[in-house]
Amino acid sequence: MISDQFSGQTSGQASGQRITTLVFDYGGVLTNPLEETFYLFCKAVGISPLELREAMVASAREHRADPMAELEVAAITEDDMIKRLAAYLPDGTLDRLEGKPFGEWWFKGRRTETAVVAAIAGFRERGYTTALLTNNVREWEPRWRAQVDTDALFDAVVDSSRERVRKPAPEIYRRLLERLDKPASECLMIDDLEENCAAARDLGFGAVLWTSADASLPEIEAVLAAGAAPAPVAEGAS
Repeated sequence: MISDQFSGQTSGQASGQRITTLVFDYGGVLTNPLEETFYLFCKAVGISPLELREAMVASAREHRADPMAELEVAAITEDDMIKRLAAYLPDGTLDRLEGKPFGEWWFKGRRTETAVVAAIAGFRERGYTTALLTNNVREWEPRWRAQVDTDALFDAVVDSSRERVRKPAPEIYRRLLERLDKPASECLMIDDLEENCAAARDLGFGAVLWTSADASLPEIEAVLAAGAAPAPVAEGAS
C-alpha cells in the first residue's frame, strides 16, 4: 500500500508533511537521458564515447577539475573546455566540429520529454509550486530555454552557471529555497543523479531519483498522495 511504502521519514522532514513544491532537474529529466545525448554527440562528430570519456578524465587530472563541472559554474568558457579536451582527442577532432560551438552539436542529441513538460503543467494547474534547479552552461542558455518554456512551467529557475555554484553543493539548494520562500520540508527534489537527491535530503527535502517518465511520474504521485517523501532505502534492503 502507498501509505505503508511512503511512511518513512527523510532527514529533516516530518512524516505526513505536505509537499507544496516540486523541484525538477533539467538534463535527464526534462530531456532524454544524458547517456543518450553523450552517445549521439559522439556519433555526430565521429569520435567514440570512450575517446571522449578518456579525454575528460585526462583533462580533469591535468587541471585538477572536471571540465564539465567548471563549465557549469562559468569558471571556464565553452571554448576553454574544447581546447582542454582537444589536447587528448585524436588529431583533427576540432575540424569535425566544422567551426560550430560544442553546444550546437550537443543539442543535436538532446530532445525535450513532452510527457514530462505536460506533467509539470498539470502539477501547476493542481496548485503546486514548481521550480527548476539545473547544472547548466552559460553559453547554452538560449538553446535550452528555446526547448522549455520556463516562464510557463516554473515559479523559479536556479541555474548553476549564473549562481557560480552547482549541485550537489548545499548552497545552490539554499538559494533556491530563499527565492521560493519555502521550507525544505515542503519541497520534493526530482533529479536523475543520486548524489543530487542525497544532498537535497540532507537539507530536509524529499527526493525522487528519476529514471524515466513511466517509472518516476507515478512515484511522484505516490509521494504527493502519501503526504511525505519516501525515506532512502537502506543498503542491503530488498
